[in-house]
Amino acid sequence: MDELEEELKCPVCGSFYREPIILPCSHNICLACARNILVQTPDAESPQSSRASGSGVSDYDYLDLDKMSLYSEADSGYGSYGGFVSAPTTPCQKSPNGVRVFPPTVPQPPPQHHLLPQPGSLPPIPRNSCITCPQCHRSLILDDRGLRGFPKNRVLEGVVDRYQQSKAAALKCQLCEKSPREATVMCEQCDVFYCDQCRLRCHPPRGPLAKHRLVPPAQGRISRRASPRKISTCTEHELENLSMYCVQCKMPVCYQCLEEGKHGTHEVKALGAMWKLHKGQLSQALNGLSDRATEAKEFLVQLRNMVQHIQENGVEFEACLVAQCDALIDALNRRKAQLLARVNNEHEHKLKVVRDQISHCTVKLRQTTGLMEYCLEVIKENDPSGFLQISDALIRRVHMTESQWGKGTLTPRMTSDFDLTLDSGPLLQTIHQLDFVQMKVPAAPMLQLEECCTQNNSATLSWKQPPLSTITVDGYILELDDGNGGPFREVYVGTETICTVDGLHFNSTYKSRVKAYNASGVGQYSKTLIMQTSETGLPPCDIQSIGTVAWFTFDPASAHPDIILSNDNLTVTCNSYDDRVVMGNSAFSRGVHYWEMTVDRYDNHPDPAFGIARGDVLKDVMLGKDDKAWAMYVDNNRSWFMHNNSHTNRTDGGISKGSTIGVLLDFTRGILIFLLNDEQQGPVAFEGLEGVYYPAISLNRNVQVTLHTGLPIPDFYTPGEADPTSSVC
Repeated sequence: MDELEEELKCPVCGSFYREPIILPCSHNICLACARNILVQTPDAESPQSSRASGSGVSDYDYLDLDKMSLYSEADSGYGSYGGFVSAPTTPCQKSPNGVRVFPPTVPQPPPQHHLLPQPGSLPPIPRNSCITCPQCHRSLILDDRGLRGFPKNRVLEGVVDRYQQSKAAALKCQLCEKSPREATVMCEQCDVFYCDQCRLRCHPPRGPLAKHRLVPPAQGRISRRASPRKISTCTEHELENLSMYCVQCKMPVCYQCLEEGKHGTHEVKALGAMWKLHKGQLSQALNGLSDRATEAKEFLVQLRNMVQHIQENGVEFEACLVAQCDALIDALNRRKAQLLARVNNEHEHKLKVVRDQISHCTVKLRQTTGLMEYCLEVIKENDPSGFLQISDALIRRVHMTESQWGKGTLTPRMTSDFDLTLDSGPLLQTIHQLDFVQMKVPAAPMLQLEECCTQNNSATLSWKQPPLSTITVDGYILELDDGNGGPFREVYVGTETICTVDGLHFNSTYKSRVKAYNASGVGQYSKTLIMQTSETGLPPCDIQSIGTVAWFTFDPASAHPDIILSNDNLTVTCNSYDDRVVMGNSAFSRGVHYWEMTVDRYDNHPDPAFGIARGDVLKDVMLGKDDKAWAMYVDNNRSWFMHNNSHTNRTDGGISKGSTIGVLLDFTRGILIFLLNDEQQGPVAFEGLEGVYYPAISLNRNVQVTLHTGLPIPDFYTPGEADPTSSVC
């Protein structure tokens, strides 16, 4: 209702309209406000042909009106009249509603509604007065009738009156016996206001009452207070009622207007008929506008969700960036430690070599010095015979010692410089070039299952990009296997999102998948869809799918995080005591399919569940707890069928280590059957199955099972024949 209130306020005073009049430009203004913004013009600038009133302008020729406009519509916000010297140029003001308002040349006190003159008793309007629409800024010279020449908007006046009445007091429930509570809704068909308790008790949303339209009390009060139709009088002939509608002038006229000849040659129609016609046209136009408003609301919800996603993705991306930079820093620190270790090793090696050389030279120098001192003391002796006895030996010893100080002995074995230079240039250049990749590989496409189908030996597949995906896609690659469990092969590469593959084998089951690619690479595969071609020689209406052999495994991508897979995704267990769900990596929509699971480990008597599920099944509860799964859960003594948390058909017979559970899904009859150790467990579990389903299982850490696929249909079962023991669960 706040939006409606803005439509009911005058653009000049900002208050609810009082006695609104309609300007030729179709905008509305209060009668008192219109008088306050009148501007007087010179006689010379007021051509008689431009005098206008509510009935004197045909089709609102705005081109002519613009020619006689007294105010500039430039962006400066100022308006003036060049020939009116006595009136200074006055800047425009803004009304409470935000539109530009040109004030009168002579300041006047603000309007006081209790002092306003009553209709019909307004003082005379000065000659050559001009009024400018405060919304579109088109100016108009008034004729001798002044403001009385503009028609009154009685419809708008009535809407304002009803709106103010609806806001006056809170509405009470009409069915409360004591102390009526405040009403919360109104039924337009029953014409009764209800509180929440009385609505639930007396007006439940079922049966015939489900088609009734409930609206807010304020809206209901407005529609309830439909005021009686007021009889409007002609603006030119105040004593005549408006009874006809001039199609050419697009305005109601009276009988006297037609008699005087002003509208005599124009096409006229009955006022009531045109009233109904225009109401219908307005209602039809509102339907389109309502659709746009609904789309705008949905778009706003999408934008608000996008704000939340942007904030979440921003935090996640920032954390990822910090983690990546920290990883680079850690790698650099590790490399730094390795390089420092090499420097330390080189440092220790140089010191060791130099110290060894110092020690060796010190010993030799000590020996040489001792020999030199000994020889000097021998030379001091005066005994020639004694000297000659040892002189030859000393001379040889001195020469030998001198030879030991030969070339290279007094040369350092190690330089003091480190012959290591760190080449950090390429790494620094790489760091400076480190930036975000502008493109990512596309996300996995989504198969549009409702458009995928087979006919005879042809298969049609359709897909699309995930919602809100902004990654550029250059094309798609569609792959099919050979219909016999063989490897996938490309059957289509291109930009289209739908493809029909012809020439397939009859009575064969094909696996299909699609992926997208762009300049950055190839994205992930979509989910695998299994499709079955028709049996040879039968027209489409007579085709009955016989047993088909399909190979699949458990899907780690869609499994709960607590699920543990092994054995090429054929063996599954769990690390939680709570039940967790895992589905197969292939979906079935046609044909007859059978697979088995053997119990490898069974501790503490848990109750695993086996069956089928939709792609959006809950993964953190037992299979069958929601309406997206159809399952049989079994303990060591008995079993039950379960769908949407409804337990039925308790059957004796449980499982233990080594037990085998079989699941038979027959789309030709739309049924699901379970087997325990090669014997049917209970009646037909579920009927009326249509659509796309995935094999599924839920279990906890006390159970481990292994999947077996590609099995033939059990001998006891004949596809396409009614089962007399079948029952609906």
